[in-house]
Amino acid sequence: MAPQVEVTIKKAEPMTVAFISMKGPYSLISGAFGKLYGWIGQKGHIPAGPPLGVFFNAPEQVPAGELLWEICSPIAGDIATSGPDEQGLGTKKVKGAEVAATMHKGPYDQVGGTIHALEAWIAENGYEIVGAYEEVYLSEPDKTPPEELLTEVRFPVRKK
Repeated sequence: MAPQVEVTIKKAEPMTVAFISMKGPYSLISGAFGKLYGWIGQKGHIPAGPPLGVFFNAPEQVPAGELLWEICSPIAGDIATSGPDEQGLGTKKVKGAEVAATMHKGPYDQVGGTIHALEAWIAENGYEIVGAYEEVYLSEPDKTPPEELLTEVRFPVRKK
């Protein structure tokens, strides 16, 4: 059974992000963060908020090797868009969107129940999903015990 969730409908603000586009299992996420932040440092960009993951499909839909996702970091300043380069790295503008959001507390590998509960809430409350699922990482995993990690989970939505 999915956990009970407290959902907020809110505006996700437009932003400029540095990103890395990935294909493959979620076990690659930690390494993708390292590549992304290394690239941000090389380019002289300044991170400007919590990082996020954007997930274009799910393990229930495709084999792990076919999962498509991005890791993004908001960056400060008026940055020209570029890429992705041969390593999948680049910068882009992300449009603002209305999102249904809830908080997940606990290990990243246990977020599935929260996702399914959020999907159910969206359907039961007259909304429809209109974009890729996102996770906003509000805790630093190297400084926070897994059971204390905070992740905002959200879907872009519109009223039916």
